[in-house]
Amino acid sequence: MIKPIKTGIASFGMSGYVFHGPLLHCNNGFEIKSIIERKNNTSKKDYSYAKILRSCDELCEEKDIELVIVNLPDYLHFDFARKALLAGKHVVIEKPFTQTSEQADELIEIAKKKGLVLSVFQNRRWDSDFLTVQRLIKEKAFGTLVEYEAHFDRYRNVIAEGSWKESKDSGAGTLFNLGSHLIDQALVLFGWPETIFADIRTTRPNSTIDDNFELILSYPGLKVSLKASYLVREQGPKYLVHGTEGSFIKYGMDCQEDDLKAGLLPVGKDWGKEDPQFWGTLNTNLNDKHFRGSIESEHGNYMAFYDNIYQAIRNGAELAVKPEQAADVIRIIEAAYLSDREGRIIRL
Repeated sequence: MIKPIKTGIASFGMSGYVFHGPLLHCNNGFEIKSIIERKNNTSKKDYSYAKILRSCDELCEEKDIELVIVNLPDYLHFDFARKALLAGKHVVIEKPFTQTSEQADELIEIAKKKGLVLSVFQNRRWDSDFLTVQRLIKEKAFGTLVEYEAHFDRYRNVIAEGSWKESKDSGAGTLFNLGSHLIDQALVLFGWPETIFADIRTTRPNSTIDDNFELILSYPGLKVSLKASYLVREQGPKYLVHGTEGSFIKYGMDCQEDDLKAGLLPVGKDWGKEDPQFWGTLNTNLNDKHFRGSIESEHGNYMAFYDNIYQAIRNGAELAVKPEQAADVIRIIEAAYLSDREGRIIRL
């Protein structure tokens, strides 16, 4: 019998409204008990059963809350996650995990000492296109892999005035924001790299944060390129994968974020199913025969993240997104900034 985990959401901004709210609401393993809204009561429209709180302190003091979703601005992640863990709550943190690897290590140590689950919402592991690339690599569809290139590009040529995401003082930037996803995916596929070289830039007029980067991670016999920019109006391929036997090229973004923004709920057999027009093209030799054609994308499934969190809390299952993995993402980001500052390859 399912015993729902009583959950509190620390913010009802974009991530709370678009991602965590719907995913928790539609998962029988969770009960949203409280939502923090400092001034408004917006969440009452969709979650009338949840109590609205006005501060993080109130949420930590709620005795029946078992799990806290820390989806506050990045610079607040560490302080509130630490407070929630010390209050005996399991914690899921929105990416990026923390702003420094030292902060990440401290949270991991607290969670271990108190026997609590700590994870990071790396939902892009369950994007349809990434799952497809992951499957093709496991099936050795490219022969020996020699090059992997992944993009996370957007077009945002206007500076959002007053937004913490546009403030250098808050530690924001494209590398922490979009880079967290690309780096996590690369580490899932290939593990820890030998070296990193980074080119990190500010390209928009009047911007104070980095909004363009290219990272090159080196592995034995494999080059991994991770790129993101806020000034890409005409989208190129999302993934380009090349090997000794073939290539895979994939355009388009996973549909789940847009569907959630449109108010659709993450349920039903067609959830996460990609439109065939966006399926990737594989050109390779399979079983000594040449093949070139579309490859049906795997179904995306952000719900899988919370399915795993439930099993970890209730049944002691292994975490899909371990905090140590999330800390490694932060270490790569730190090494990337060092590489960019010093203009050199960093050996990891």
